[in-house]
Amino acid sequence: MTMATGAGAVTPVVMCGGTGTRLWPVSRASMPKQFQTFFGDRTLLQDTAVRVAGSGFAPAVFVAAEAHRFLVADQIEALGIARGAIVLEPVGRNTAAVALVASLLVETGEPDGLVLLLPSDHLVKDAAAFRAMIAAAVPAARAGSICLFGIAPDRPETGYGYIAIGPEAVPDPDSPVRRVGRFIEKPDLATARELLASPDNVWNSGIFLFAASTMIREAEERRPALLAAIREAVATASADAEFVRLGAAAFAAAESISLDYAIMEGSARTAVLRAEIDWSDLGAWDAIQAAHTPDADGNVMLGRALGLDTTGTFVRSERQLVATVGVRDLIVVATDDALLIADRNQAQGVKQALDLVREKGFGEASAHAEVHRPWGSYRSVVAGERFQVKIITVKPGGRLSLQLHRHRAEHWVVVRGSAQITCGERVFMLYENQSTYIPQGETHRLENPGKIPLEMIEVQSGSYLGEDDIVRVEDVYGRS
Repeated sequence: MTMATGAGAVTPVVMCGGTGTRLWPVSRASMPKQFQTFFGDRTLLQDTAVRVAGSGFAPAVFVAAEAHRFLVADQIEALGIARGAIVLEPVGRNTAAVALVASLLVETGEPDGLVLLLPSDHLVKDAAAFRAMIAAAVPAARAGSICLFGIAPDRPETGYGYIAIGPEAVPDPDSPVRRVGRFIEKPDLATARELLASPDNVWNSGIFLFAASTMIREAEERRPALLAAIREAVATASADAEFVRLGAAAFAAAESISLDYAIMEGSARTAVLRAEIDWSDLGAWDAIQAAHTPDADGNVMLGRALGLDTTGTFVRSERQLVATVGVRDLIVVATDDALLIADRNQAQGVKQALDLVREKGFGEASAHAEVHRPWGSYRSVVAGERFQVKIITVKPGGRLSLQLHRHRAEHWVVVRGSAQITCGERVFMLYENQSTYIPQGETHRLENPGKIPLEMIEVQSGSYLGEDDIVRVEDVYGRS
């Protein structure tokens, strides 16, 4: 399989995995933080894609889970920029596997082509500074170094790994890129304070620049079994107009290990550029708060939120009004169906809270009230023992599967747009303020043939209303 890269261009490979558990309840398995908006109108994924688009870059390649494939496709399409392939992982296998997939795909089109491997969920406020940072490392990467980017720390941080910058410049004495002295695991607070004293200790950003041939050569020397499994997964991949699906058996057999452990630590080819950019990996809600400009009382109030006699507090509310009185240093995050209240100094503990939510069997652990599908989305408004009301939005050209339900009937009311309905042998149109009834057990389909989104109210009634009561007869999106 060959990937077009553009001679001499850097190919960005954007890793779209990860679940962002410390940003629950906004980030959940069904729609993790990279697909969410935290700053302005663009999602973190979209900001990343824009950051690596344009002169000097080939169209970006995206590596994602099967479950998120349409989220990636839709969000990049909405930007109106060129993109490369969307590569789907059958299972998660960490960053070393992704780096080798990227290297093998790029190498087939340009053996010495450069790969920029980067996460999709970081915040970088100055895109021009980011691109200048990458450009400064290109000569070292072309000369055979695997380049990392170290962020100049502004505080003692125990949540990041560190890199000690060595004295040797590469590929020449005038280069800002230097050999890695050593890697430092996430330190305790006392050690982090000591590291802050030297400008040669930097945070490891998890961003890599390397020639495809260099990474493959390293893997041949140090991880031959992993490379063999990834070669087989790429060789047995299948592709359609939208996605590249890696060979499932071979990829599942690959070792799950980070690129840092598999290749970087112990390699003689590692190099690092100290970067003076405004960067955050947005690992928890306190990082989201720090990335916003606070008011005079140190508060960040987003959405429908206000505070009285409140200091140092972060509030984000999507729909309901949240008011705080007489509190300090809190994190309050309200979504349609969940509310998080935490001490700001214990933001890392949200992950443990989410584990407890899962343990108790609450569906809010992984799914949102608004659920995205390839054809659009639906949101549950109210549910009872034998009924449920949803708002369904179908994007122009979208069509649900031809399906039936064994345990429920449905009433559909068009609120906005036009709908083409299949119900048994009948195919007919519905327009605003018109409705229809779908009997239990009847095959049916909903389509939007119009130019604007279709919005409908669906009222379900029956003995069982679970989403697994869907028998798909036909589906244009390849779902079973």
